Amino acid sequence: MDFSIKTLDAKTSVNTAKTGVLVVGVFENRKLTPAAQALDKSGAISDALKSGDITGKPGSTLLLRGLAGVAAERVLLVGLGADEEIIDKNFSAATQGAVRALTTVGAVDALVALPLDKIKGREGRDIAWAIRALVLAARDNNYRSDVLKSKKDPAPTGVKKIAVAVSTAATAAAKTGLAEAVALANGMELSKDLANLPGNVCTPTYLANSAKKLAKEYKLGVEVLDRKQLEALKMGSFLSVTNGSDEPPKFIVLKHLGGKSKDAPIVLVGKGITFDTGGISLKPGAGMDEMKYDMCGAASVLGTFRAIAELQLKLNVIGVIPTCENMPSGRATKPGDIVTSMSGQTIEVLNTDAEGRLILCDALTYVERFKPAAVVDIATLTGACVVALGHHNTGLFTREDDAHDQLANDLLAAGKASGDTAWRMPVQDVYQEQLKSNFADIANIGGQPAGSVTAACFLERFTKKYTWAHLDIAGTAWRGGATKGASGRPVPLLTTFLLNEAKKSQKARA
Repeated sequence: MDFSIKTLDAKTSVNTAKTGVLVVGVFENRKLTPAAQALDKSGAISDALKSGDITGKPGSTLLLRGLAGVAAERVLLVGLGADEEIIDKNFSAATQGAVRALTTVGAVDALVALPLDKIKGREGRDIAWAIRALVLAARDNNYRSDVLKSKKDPAPTGVKKIAVAVSTAATAAAKTGLAEAVALANGMELSKDLANLPGNVCTPTYLANSAKKLAKEYKLGVEVLDRKQLEALKMGSFLSVTNGSDEPPKFIVLKHLGGKSKDAPIVLVGKGITFDTGGISLKPGAGMDEMKYDMCGAASVLGTFRAIAELQLKLNVIGVIPTCENMPSGRATKPGDIVTSMSGQTIEVLNTDAEGRLILCDALTYVERFKPAAVVDIATLTGACVVALGHHNTGLFTREDDAHDQLANDLLAAGKASGDTAWRMPVQDVYQEQLKSNFADIANIGGQPAGSVTAACFLERFTKKYTWAHLDIAGTAWRGGATKGASGRPVPLLTTFLLNEAKKSQKARA
């Protein structure tokens, strides 16, 4: 689907704009948006509201044809809610309703003339936010995960080109917002494509090749370490997870160096377990197919790099992805085994299904070499986080001090701005008591109480040399049931965070 910005000025108005479908808004109190008022010379739109043909409720739609004095072939009315104070939730519902309706019409193009500058709610609900909501709704509506089907799902019909109407004064901001929205949608789509692939296709080698392909397309730096190199680095914790699998492990390093050469990078670390059986601590069979999603952290890093590379973001960002399978076999790590991490700390593996932290801890030690400004790891780490936060918020964990509070606040703000929200959880020394081992420096689980917190506390032990945050995306990275599929989260949160960091960096230099 193609998107563009169309400037309305003295020469071009909504009445004279030639398009297959012109999208305008109406309210539940029977009021019209300015664009709808301009089209209502014959009273057809007002009559539709009065008759109840459209209620104005968020997302409701009504298609009208052949309006007098209107150049557009069709006019699509979209409900925006109670009154002119459009809240962000209602606007999102309106965009979703509009894009669904646009797939059912016999037109190729559409012009969206909604009041993008009248959205209320959280700070930052500007024209760029509104355009992003529209683009993401359209792209999500058109998304198909049928690449491995012999008979493809029905292709989307209807509108293929969407233009967004803005004033002359808002054109520059709208174009910037559109570029960011399309890049974000592309990043989310890559993340979803990778995560939705089955484990027999999306192996560690497949992820590594995907990273190489991305690097070649966007001139990124890339390095892929194999088992011998990981052994030389003494990544005993990571390698212990790979013992039961015939698939070779990979350790992927991506570099987007868009900032100054001396600027410390932000590092994203993504968990890449391409299939998680639980190992010897075998998971229940029901729903185990969803464990192909245990690499969503890796997929989100690749998706975020796709977005920032397309935008040529002026920031140094490094992506690190430890990736392998967790399988049971005669070679597999057993409960009670003790392994030595790259940091030198020994770990008693009480449960082989707590493997994500075992691969991440070595990756978190590895990234010390980059002398990072900040490190954010992203992982489908614990079912306990789903119990705590459900499927709405990603769990955000950091230490409690000024530097970490700032990083947490920046990530939370990016989540709110993008609609990809997170909720801060504690990382406190008192929880470390649960990770004590009689035989090693640390155990890899701390029991059922506060399971997501003790998992974060485990990782925290390997992050003492830099500012760090952990995102537990177990509840937000994919959906189950009839709508099973990857969500593309937290690519919006991460991309928005990096965009904000780039703006701060440029402002500091000005």
